[in-house]
Amino acid sequence: MKDIYVIYWSGTGNTQAMAQAVAGGIDKAGAHGVVLEVGAASPEMIAGADSFALGCPAMGSEELEEGEMEPFVSSIEGILSGKTVGLFGSYDWGDGEWMRRWRERMEQAGAKVAGGEGVTANNAPDDEALAACGKLGEELAG
Repeated sequence: MKDIYVIYWSGTGNTQAMAQAVAGGIDKAGAHGVVLEVGAASPEMIAGADSFALGCPAMGSEELEEGEMEPFVSSIEGILSGKTVGLFGSYDWGDGEWMRRWRERMEQAGAKVAGGEGVTANNAPDDEALAACGKLGEELAG
């Protein structure tokens, strides 16, 4: 059974709930979703992966969390070519600009973004957002 990493940062638990839903979709599709807080992940995990997911809420002026997630994303940009990445996260303000910029950044690094865009939730993910996360996981496992 193939392991697919779901790496996230969450301040309130909203993005963590989304990570669990992504992993549930991966499991449903017959692979194994491995959920990790970003501090427990390493670039080496991504180097050997065909697909994986990254989750982070919008922070500050619609940016990635700066202490752990931003440094991790920066550390893997050089090894993303040809990989499929699923992006997800929650926000409380704005219009999702952070997700659009994150998607563009991953595409510029050579990754294919699963579903063509990230899955977002305004604050706590509702049933629709959790279902979209599950679908994202299924796509990553497919």
